[in-house]
Amino acid sequence: MKTLLIVYHSMTGGTLQMAQAAAAGARAQVSVHVELVPAALAVPEQLLTADGYLFATPENLAAISGQLKDFFDRSYYAALDRIAGRPYATLICAGSDGHNAAQQIERIATGWRLKRIAPALIVCTHAQTPEHILRPKTIEPGQLQLCADLGATIAAGIDLGIY
Repeated sequence: MKTLLIVYHSMTGGTLQMAQAAAAGARAQVSVHVELVPAALAVPEQLLTADGYLFATPENLAAISGQLKDFFDRSYYAALDRIAGRPYATLICAGSDGHNAAQQIERIATGWRLKRIAPALIVCTHAQTPEHILRPKTIEPGQLQLCADLGATIAAGIDLGIY
């Protein structure tokens, strides 16, 4: 059975909702095992055994979250030259635009020689004040459907071997 690894970090719940929606979409492909793992608990061995990846993060100070960055730091050299060509996609819960966070993940994925299967899916909450930034987030159903669709797409592609 092939595996899709979804590694995420969430502080206010928005990214978690997005990752869970993507996992639900991916699980519609019953022949693909979906692992939904918090970045703090994810280990390099999971990267090595997975057939594809979804990386989900909030935008923090125009960058990926520290916990996702820590996961990449802990895993980068263990996975280097061992996961080349595998597919990945990115989910970002942004307060402003999320593009710098997406670019940061793309650079890491380029180093691993991963294959991006879709542009980063960025959900912008427009949270700009301290109160709004720290407030629990609720992602709109239409945006969650986009996350589910991305999860289903990558899982189907992994299953069919088209990536």
